[in-house]
Amino acid sequence: MSYYYYYQNEEWEVDVDEEEEEEEEKWVKHYSSNHRILLVGEGDFSLSLSLAHSFGSASNILASSLDPYDVLMENYEDAKWNLENLEKLGASLLHGVDATKLKLHSDLRWRKFDWIIFNFPHAGFNGNEAHTRVIKMHRNLVHGFFSSARGMLRADGEIHVNHKTTAPFCHWNIRELASKNWLVLIGCVDFKKEDYPGYNNKRGDGSRCDESFPLGECSTFEFRLSPTARRIAPSSSF
Repeated sequence: MSYYYYYQNEEWEVDVDEEEEEEEEKWVKHYSSNHRILLVGEGDFSLSLSLAHSFGSASNILASSLDPYDVLMENYEDAKWNLENLEKLGASLLHGVDATKLKLHSDLRWRKFDWIIFNFPHAGFNGNEAHTRVIKMHRNLVHGFFSSARGMLRADGEIHVNHKTTAPFCHWNIRELASKNWLVLIGCVDFKKEDYPGYNNKRGDGSRCDESFPLGECSTFEFRLSPTARRIAPSSSF
């Protein structure tokens, strides 16, 4: 492609490679720098920053946390540095966002995403993880997230949940919860922390919120709207 510049009544032709006009697409595992990504439930925002650094830009990343900004500053040692660097890379940042009420947020209500990521959802440390009551709390969180996020997907968009696969966490049965929300499992791959340089998993609750937790065996569960849901989506907000 050629561009023409004029200087002192002289015309100058400059050839520009069309591929250079657009930023190079970069991939990190499942994610592309050219696609819109929403992350919910972020702790110290290190996963968002890892993606941004790998992409070389965060212009298509919207990262959010349940905690308000001042709570993040108090709870996570690296939060301020991570957030400042995300802003420099062009990320959009939101705080005080309930993952079960995304569509009610004024900055999210009309937005659509290619990927919506909930990284190790957890309703808080409220007793033994194997107790039925605690499992129900976690399931309610994930169910609410699916219900809220499903209407925010672009065509062929996906919801990804990183989750432990051993007991008692497997008893959350997130595939069943997805099915109840018109979502189908299209993939399940091992989650490896080393695929995301700089990412630090956090407990996110209580006095030890800034500490990591053992990941053990875990996977990325990939969901997409069911064919039936995709047919009715244009005329329904679910």
